[in-house]
Amino acid sequence: MNLLKRFGYYFGGFAIGLVLLAFFLNGKKVSCDYGPDARVLKNINSKEIVYSSSATEFITSKNIDTTDINYILYKGDINFSKSESRKKPCGIYQIEGEINKKEAAITVENCEKTATLKSIEFLD
Repeated sequence: MNLLKRFGYYFGGFAIGLVLLAFFLNGKKVSCDYGPDARVLKNINSKEIVYSSSATEFITSKNIDTTDINYILYKGDINFSKSESRKKPCGIYQIEGEINKKEAAITVENCEKTATLKSIEFLD
């Protein structure tokens, strides 16, 4: 069997495999969140997010748009050294991101059914 036929068989099987994967995974909500940051952020965003009174006061006093906070909750970086992830019954996480071109830290209490946004602060 010459080299050209081998490539033909290989790419033919590869194409059939791609079609089968597309058929089986079509319409499914599949995500690849393998890193610890991505898993925790996905877990927090899958729950109802509740704002504490101090977080609400900070948002109104600094005139912050809630879309900036939601963006940090989706794409932020979790500072595990300042988090208490194994605290019972709810883990506490510090998520860092940028609000209005300033570095900010959001503290979230991640419980079983809700995620409470405890505080927001600008980092110097």
